[in-house]
This record gives sequence, structure tokens and C-alpha cells, in this order.
Amino acid sequence: MQAKKRYFTLVSAGTCLVLLFYLGGLQLRPSRSRVDHGDQVLPRDTEHPWPRFPDPLLPFIQWDQAESEDYNSQGSPRQKRDANSSIYKGKKCRMESCFDFSLCKRNGFKVYTYPQQKGDKISESYQNILSAIEGSRYYTSDPSQACLFVLSLDTLDRDQLSPQYVHNLKSKVQNLHLWNNGRNHLIFNLYSGTWPDYTEDVGFDIGQAMLAKASISTDNFRPNFDVSIPLFSKDHPRTGGEKGFLKFNTIPPIRKYMLVFKGKRYLTGIGSDTRNALYHVHNGEDVVLLTTCKHGKDWQKHKDARCDKDNAEYEK
Repeated sequence: MQAKKRYFTLVSAGTCLVLLFYLGGLQLRPSRSRVDHGDQVLPRDTEHPWPRFPDPLLPFIQWDQAESEDYNSQGSPRQKRDANSSIYKGKKCRMESCFDFSLCKRNGFKVYTYPQQKGDKISESYQNILSAIEGSRYYTSDPSQACLFVLSLDTLDRDQLSPQYVHNLKSKVQNLHLWNNGRNHLIFNLYSGTWPDYTEDVGFDIGQAMLAKASISTDNFRPNFDVSIPLFSKDHPRTGGEKGFLKFNTIPPIRKYMLVFKGKRYLTGIGSDTRNALYHVHNGEDVVLLTTCKHGKDWQKHKDARCDKDNAEYEK
């Protein structure tokens, strides 16, 4: 009796396996036709045909082939920082490799400023820089006599959110007949990039030009070639000023204030950690470090417990 049950169970299991293989084979077997592909004859699934691919993919567009200079408006912060490194294509530039000294040996150190074009807007601060150069003994109005060239295009503020931002600067610079990939040119810049990332994008490839820039990073600074300058306000006097108090061997100098800073306190983003720590050093006597939280349209969303006090002291 037990032998019959085992035999019946074995036959049933075998029958089920045969049915499963048969039915599964019917479902998995696609309807097939044949399609010519050159010299080969390949099967084609008519129910789920392969997608038709176009011709081989074109190579990726290189940075210098891109038409738009507003790349900073798209992409993640990391992508923006990576793209920023391609702006400084002359990153290995030094005076011996990217500066033509022969122009200076002919006529001495002469500086030429490009003539201002009608319709180009220019800030008061940049106008002061150009006026200071043109009023100096180094200025020349003849480009053939020049050793150094300075743009008349305002490059001081390259924050796209700023009203002082000059659009289409890339094409304007490339169309300058004396540009020569920036060789023997000096570019001034105070602000670059846009909140909250503030990448050092000036909106065009500076090539072999020297950069006189405020808050330049050590990654992009080219030693003995670029110039690190302080960030000055538009109210800074072009010439003159009060007589200094520093005298020979006067250490420390006889001054009321030892350290002074006044600026925005970034509540978020790059620079926020540094600016938020300044109040630890501020004593309101000989060290005066004033910051305001009023930066951007939505600064109140990030407002902290110190903002009201900081804003009041800043506005004094």
C-alpha cells in the first residue's frame, strides 16, 4: 500500500514538471521574424522591438565651445565648482611663461587703458581705477607703446545678481583686437560668483591675463603672477586721505583702533562659519568687528538670536 502511494506521488510530480516546462516555454517563446542587417540576418522581436538608435554619439562639447556664459545658473554646487576650475585655463601661468617682457624693454613700463565704448556701463569704483591709471606718469594712449593693458570693460562685480553685472562680457573681451588671449593684460575683480556658492567665475576665460582680485582662493592664485588686493568700497577715496600715525619704531602703532571690519554676516553658505565667529573677537573698543544679517531677500528665514543686536551696531 505504501509503495503504491509513493509511486502515485512520483508520477504526479513528474506530470506537473512536464506541464510547467511546456506552459512556461510557450509564454517565454517570443514571436520572431528575421531582419537583414548588412551581411547578417538577425532575429527581431515584433512584440518588443529594439529601439532605433541614431548615428554614433557626437563627442561632448568642450568648455571653450559653449556659447553661454551663464553656466553658473544650472547644476549642483559641486558641478559649479568643478566647472570653475576650467575658467582658469592659464592656471600654470607665471611671468616667465605668460608675460612678454619685450614690450616693456622697448619703451619702459607704460600702461594702456582701452577706450570706453558708447553704451557700456561702468561703476564708479572701476572708473576711479581707470582715472588713477590715466592720471599717472605710466599711462600711454598709444597701444604700440604699452607694456601692460587694462580693459575699459567693468570686471569688478561679476555677481550675476548684482545691478553692476556686465552681461555678454565673454564675447566683448574676445572681440578686442589687442586681447591676444590676455597676454600682458591685467584684470581687476572684487566680487565673483553668486550666493550661496560664490565660485570664482568672472564670466569669461582670462587666458594668460594677470588677475588683481579680492578674496582669491589659494587654489586659483598664481604666485608671482596674480595680485591679491583688499576689498574696498565704492566710497574709498581715489587719492589723498589723512596723514598716517605710524612712526619709526612705534610698535604697536599709535592708533585708536587696532582692528576694524564691517560687512555682511552670511547666515548660510560659504563664509558663514568665519563671519559668525567674528563676535568672539569684537570688544567695541580697539577691536571693532561689525556684521549685519541683512543679506539676501530671505535673510529673516535664517535669522538667529544675535541678528537684532548685530544689525543695530552695524547701522550705527
